[in-house]
Amino acid sequence: MTVQILAVGAGVPSLRLAAADVHSGWGRKGGRGAVAVCAPDEDTLTLAWSAADAALQRAGVDAADVDGLWWGTTRPPFAEGPSHAVLSTAVGLRPSAIGALVSGSPHCGLDALFAAADAIAAGSARRALVVVSDALRPGLGTSFEARCGSGAAAILLGAEGGSAVIGSRVTEARPLLDRYRGDVELDTRDLYDGRLFREEIFLPIVGGVAAALASGTTIDEWSLPDPDGRLAGAVAKRVRAATDAVVSGAVYGALGDTGAAAPLLGAVGALQPGRTIGVVGYGGGRASGCTITVSAPVPGAADIADLLAKPGRTVNYPTVLRARTQIAPNGETIPMGVPPESALFVRGAEEMLQMLGGRCVDCGTINTPPSIHPHCIACGGPKMEPVELAREGAVHTYVVNHTMPAPFEAPLPIAVLDLDDGARVMLQVADDGSNVAIGRRMRLILRRYAYERGAPVYGFKAMPIEESV
Repeated sequence: MTVQILAVGAGVPSLRLAAADVHSGWGRKGGRGAVAVCAPDEDTLTLAWSAADAALQRAGVDAADVDGLWWGTTRPPFAEGPSHAVLSTAVGLRPSAIGALVSGSPHCGLDALFAAADAIAAGSARRALVVVSDALRPGLGTSFEARCGSGAAAILLGAEGGSAVIGSRVTEARPLLDRYRGDVELDTRDLYDGRLFREEIFLPIVGGVAAALASGTTIDEWSLPDPDGRLAGAVAKRVRAATDAVVSGAVYGALGDTGAAAPLLGAVGALQPGRTIGVVGYGGGRASGCTITVSAPVPGAADIADLLAKPGRTVNYPTVLRARTQIAPNGETIPMGVPPESALFVRGAEEMLQMLGGRCVDCGTINTPPSIHPHCIACGGPKMEPVELAREGAVHTYVVNHTMPAPFEAPLPIAVLDLDDGARVMLQVADDGSNVAIGRRMRLILRRYAYERGAPVYGFKAMPIEESV
């Protein structure tokens, strides 16, 4: 059975950091380009949700009709906890959906793809959603800081109805250390010896996988790992590929090294009819690759270039260090009044992650949030049915808080929205407030609200919709 691609999507964070700013912070000169960095309310899960949501929308497939989620991320938001269940619920998959969370090294992105493809081929799933994302925290002062980016890609797989096919696979592994993080460490260590890594680890393993893919198959473009900005070109030479055939270079140039997301993020925008893409990923001493042959336009592929071209908001180096919590102010922080493992969160998890309201059976009014309004606010009726709220609406009123206690950061805008389905909600705005106005159109996006007692707390925020010029 062939494994086909039905649609693709991508997610990128909102901040950009110039490499020169990183070098300057350590008294060094140089540094080219910029990397994409997560804002304080973004992480690998919110990026994964953005990519998954985009792929499902382009496919025109309801999340409830997807049989499983395979998520690859080097560093999931919970070291031990419901990372997969939170993402699956937020995307809208059924509670009975199958799948897996794969982590441990940047190689896990291709591990997730192959596991999902195997489920399709075995008949365990008719549609499988593959999401790969990363937002690594590089070691301070390392050369990796200036190249460490963030991003996500999603691919919806199926047994039929697709416009591209996943072909042959190759894997090679050696038990060698490169970039890694110890069990009690928060930051990813950089390479010990760059030349040793290049000549005796990376090029033999990655070059061997690429050569095996190219043998007997005409590959038109490549998505190749590029840890230092030069190694992808070295691998391309080994397989006699032209420099402009390495299509992943555009992603590295726009976002930096996106870790587990890099192989697929580098490929999804290049899925053009009549072309075959060689996709290679590396991490943790392992390299794997596969081919993707495209027969017709892939829904979502044309969106990737526009997404990469968005400039993001440029911030300085200290701002990024605060966002990554590598520096933090002294003083007391304001804890949440309710622990994230309490009854309120247990009983309201789906309500928060799926943005649910309660529609009155008697008069049709949508009440939000339903856990707080057991009776209809319009007619007083006691009977409610859960409904997913509209994801767009207009600002009814708003306020911008300019003084906030830690760990919140000012300015912090809060808006009351009139959603397109008639519901009214009050949410934080994922913006500094300068783009908020009464009547402004907004869309709902998943963000991280807090990090409490070691647990990330997720919910929806409002984001201003870009106005067409």
